Amino acid sequence: MRKIAVLGAGGWGTALAILLHGNGHTVSLWEFFGERAHELQRTRENVLFLPGVAVPREIDITDDICKALEDVSIIVFALPSHTMRNVAKLAAPHLTDQIISVNVAKGLERRTLKRMSQVLQEELPRGIRIATLSGPSHAEEVSRGIPTAVVVASPDENMNLQIQMTFMTSYFRVYTNDDLIGTELAGSLKNVIAIAAGICDGLNYGDNTKGALLTRGLAEISRLGIAMGARAQTFAGLSGMGDLITTCVSKHSRNRYVGEQAGRGMKLKQVLDSMEMVAEGVNTTVSARSLANVKKVEMPITEQVYLVLFEDKNPRQAVNDLMNRVAKAEIWW
Repeated sequence: MRKIAVLGAGGWGTALAILLHGNGHTVSLWEFFGERAHELQRTRENVLFLPGVAVPREIDITDDICKALEDVSIIVFALPSHTMRNVAKLAAPHLTDQIISVNVAKGLERRTLKRMSQVLQEELPRGIRIATLSGPSHAEEVSRGIPTAVVVASPDENMNLQIQMTFMTSYFRVYTNDDLIGTELAGSLKNVIAIAAGICDGLNYGDNTKGALLTRGLAEISRLGIAMGARAQTFAGLSGMGDLITTCVSKHSRNRYVGEQAGRGMKLKQVLDSMEMVAEGVNTTVSARSLANVKKVEMPITEQVYLVLFEDKNPRQAVNDLMNRVAKAEIWW
């Protein structure tokens, strides 16, 4: 049994803290905002992000990062991608190089276009081992013990096995993968396609449209992933196709919700102002478009999502422009 710190008390961080506690580990849950941490301590319910789910009293909830990290062997970074670097800087002085770091965020840093493991590698002490846990895993379902399967990825197979055994339960199945690049890119880029799926829902298009979108969306995020050193097979796995399907169809999906409201004519700022949780796909749309330009990879769905979100393009016209592109073979790189 291990001592584990979960940094980030959003829905996913809270759900993982509960899961790890259920596995017999000693768990601390760190919340940045003191007022929220004290409320969570008092009520033992994350009303804002995970209402109706009890947080066991044995989980130590704190806004003191030094206390949260004391004597831990594993840190789980359950943070929005845009806060990852700053929190890693806060954590770094309290860490030794014997610690395992597990990223569970699904995003890219907008300014640098870097993956989360790269951000952590730059900010944490040298020698700390870093992996990413990803896959179709809504916090709302994991926290209620609904069967879920995910993948842990890093080039270090021994560490992957340690994390697999640490997180695995009768309802939370963990696979291993050595393709860290592909796993992180798949988990991040699928959020852009989920926004596109939401746009289709907002336009009241049907199953044919959604099936085509998911398939062609997977093709274009795979193209970019391969150009960045990932394996194609990873995009057919849990962090790719598995998470893509879930995020594009689920009522829990924040990214699909953003797209749906945009499809109904709502402006991006209005949508984001109405939400408490972060939709990672919004920033990832900007990053993915930039990466596609750098790598000279064609990503037509990503391009149209960008134009709808950031240049107020009519969503129906965006779909029309996708449908009327030059004809080509299905399989091409």
